[in-house]
Amino acid sequence: MALRCLGRFRPVLMQLSSVGSANLPLIKHSPQITALDRHFATKKSKVKSKAQSQSKVNINAALVEDIISLEDVKQEFKNVLDNLKEDFNKSLSIRTSPGAFDHITVTTKNGKFPLNQLGQISLKSPQLFIINMASFPESAAAAVNALRDSHMNLNPELDGTIIRVPVPQVTREHRENLSKLAKQLTNNSKDSLRKVRTRAVVHVKKAKGEVSEDTIKLLEKQIQQMADEVSAELDKQLATKTKELLD
Repeated sequence: MALRCLGRFRPVLMQLSSVGSANLPLIKHSPQITALDRHFATKKSKVKSKAQSQSKVNINAALVEDIISLEDVKQEFKNVLDNLKEDFNKSLSIRTSPGAFDHITVTTKNGKFPLNQLGQISLKSPQLFIINMASFPESAAAAVNALRDSHMNLNPELDGTIIRVPVPQVTREHRENLSKLAKQLTNNSKDSLRKVRTRAVVHVKKAKGEVSEDTIKLLEKQIQQMADEVSAELDKQLATKTKELLD
């Protein structure tokens, strides 16, 4: 009797069983989710790796002074930058005051001397400089050559011990020529910068076998970092000077 009753309710029980199983969550890994997880994991690792490679090195100079003097290297890099600034002031001036000739050096039989020590410079008119070479007449011809080679677009004329220097008109062409010279001077400075860096790296590599490979690599990275900073400053100086010349 009980079995017959159970058999009567079997279809209902089977239906309830199928409904219950349909409502149960299906727990398995989706291929799309797994791939996405891998994507983000890879992306995070790449970002972390990139951040580590771009991290700055800041080595305590005192700890590596037996290998190389980072302060000396820093000073050499600074000298390159200072020399470029000086070259800009000397060779790229478009001023029309007597002080514009202060940087000009005259090569004589007795050595090199600043032009303003050999002759008296005055501005006779807004269009004409006069340089009186009476105190050193034997250096007058050399002074004329120095003026012509000054990259200031000068055309001096020698009359006895007097040098007349017409003030050149600052044309667009002259400004463009000066901007080209500025770029050339900057490239020369970058060559000097690379030479300083190369010498420093070669010096560091001589310590192989005495210090760890990691220390060598860190020092090389520090030197490259210092060079990159100065190179960026050279570019900044060029951009400023070019704007000044062409605007």
